[in-house]
Amino acid sequence: MIAAVQTKEPVQKRLSMQIQAIAEDTTTLRSLDWDRDRFDIEFGLQNGTTYNSFIIRGEKTALIDTSHAKFRELYIDALKGEIDPSEIDYIVVSHTEPDHSGLIKDVLALAPDAVVVGAKVAIAFLEDLIHQPFERQIVKSGETLDLGNGHVLEFLNAPNLHWPDTIFTFDHKTSILYTCDAFGAHYCNEDTFDEDLEALSPDFHFYYECLMAPNARSVVSAMKRMDKLEGEIKTIATGHGPLLRRNVEELTGRYRKWSQQKSDAETLVAVFYVSDYGYSDRISQSIAKGISKTGVGVEMIDLRSADAQDVNEIVSRATGVIIGMPPSTGKGSEETRAALGTILAGVNSKKTFGLFESYGGDDEPIDPLQNKLQDLELKVAFSPIRVKDTPSEALYQLCEETGTDLGQQLEQSKKIKKIKALDADLQKALGRISSGLYIITAKKADVQSAMLASWITQASFEPLGFTVAVAKDRAIESLMQTGDRFVLNILEEGNHLPLMKHFLKRFPPGADRFAGVRTRPAYNGSPILADALAYLECEVTSRMELSDHWLVYCTVDDGKVAKDEAITAVHHRKVGNYY
Repeated sequence: MIAAVQTKEPVQKRLSMQIQAIAEDTTTLRSLDWDRDRFDIEFGLQNGTTYNSFIIRGEKTALIDTSHAKFRELYIDALKGEIDPSEIDYIVVSHTEPDHSGLIKDVLALAPDAVVVGAKVAIAFLEDLIHQPFERQIVKSGETLDLGNGHVLEFLNAPNLHWPDTIFTFDHKTSILYTCDAFGAHYCNEDTFDEDLEALSPDFHFYYECLMAPNARSVVSAMKRMDKLEGEIKTIATGHGPLLRRNVEELTGRYRKWSQQKSDAETLVAVFYVSDYGYSDRISQSIAKGISKTGVGVEMIDLRSADAQDVNEIVSRATGVIIGMPPSTGKGSEETRAALGTILAGVNSKKTFGLFESYGGDDEPIDPLQNKLQDLELKVAFSPIRVKDTPSEALYQLCEETGTDLGQQLEQSKKIKKIKALDADLQKALGRISSGLYIITAKKADVQSAMLASWITQASFEPLGFTVAVAKDRAIESLMQTGDRFVLNILEEGNHLPLMKHFLKRFPPGADRFAGVRTRPAYNGSPILADALAYLECEVTSRMELSDHWLVYCTVDDGKVAKDEAITAVHHRKVGNYY
């Protein structure tokens, strides 16, 4: 049975509930957020998202996760339509991020005797979240909870996916593994399961790159714990998007492959943050995402729950160390100070460091720690990121660009070796492929960017379309997701050098790339360069991943030529294995 209840909100912000039996004694309550276009670390969504909750009925009843607070009325009505909430015996908390645990307090008001089940860290976080007494049961990896009628729940630790308190839950009767964020996708449609693999795949991968790639080593560790259930897992009940049943082996295989590749990276950056303090989680995720775009490995560690031995081991392996300033007082401050002490004891002059504020209201001062690290002769990766107001999309973009800039610095010597390794004749032959010269400009909300491009070619007549190859570590790549709009500015032969030289400059993170350049806004909001020969207003239709680039297919909405008699500037390279 599928039931849907619509809100009275405007169509462009549709919220609905889907209720469906997925196995014996097991029901999902899926909160469908059809039009959400931003999420978590402020990455764009093309297909909305869902928040999935589950009811398991044995001799006792368990509720696994709840929903986002925006679904309060819809979710509680749907829950009451399925069971008497007062009969809930257990509330299993996969992790305490608000989009999954935001309604636990509301459920406890209806089921005051329910026992909250979660990892030790999750229970501690939940105390700060709901501010009321509750019955609790802390579980460790391998421990079980017997609901009766064959429903034996086994718990697996999966920290940092993508919060430090995450646990997986496996029901031995139904062979369902509940994984919360892991293996999910921000993909909202009426299919409860992964019916259309081709349609799901781009969002599945994008979700992985944004949320899981910075925690690749933790993904590998969690999947090793899953291995003991090999052959038993028939369904993966995710916290976002469709549940995985048709393509479990294929999609978990992709996770394993992607995570192994990233965790095997020769260069590693450790990012220390405090997951439930200020904006530390979001800022650190943005920095980590930027680093991972360059192929550098990232290990994210929560200062509040980190084990001293683990911190010391990670610092010893890391080439770079990034620290988000923790709270100076209050709950958990002793733990974070101890972790900082362990970091300081483990670093040396061969390492690179960077610091950022968390905007939590009580941050440790940044300058004393900056001075300590400089006294230890560590190399400064970037000027401290000082957050003086609620973070904006521009701030998150600056953080991502900062991470990318750091990754590029750390990989520079390796890149030079690769350039020298290719056969000289092959380099020269490949370089003889000529191309035009273009500048891509894009704007989304208060974030704008630009890049010089030459790998562009028309790809279709109907609709009018072309492809552009965008390096994975380009800042503008995050503004060229499916559905994003931009302008292709075509440069004029004989009048291209000033613009070419300007956009070839290495811009520091967050810099205004249009300072001193004449522009006007296109209909889609992106800048048109006044000195371009012609321009095309475009929309990204699809993307194909290549080894070090994205091949982006775009359709054309509008365009204009400034000078009919002029011709496009042409770029001739001497070699073909670097720009």
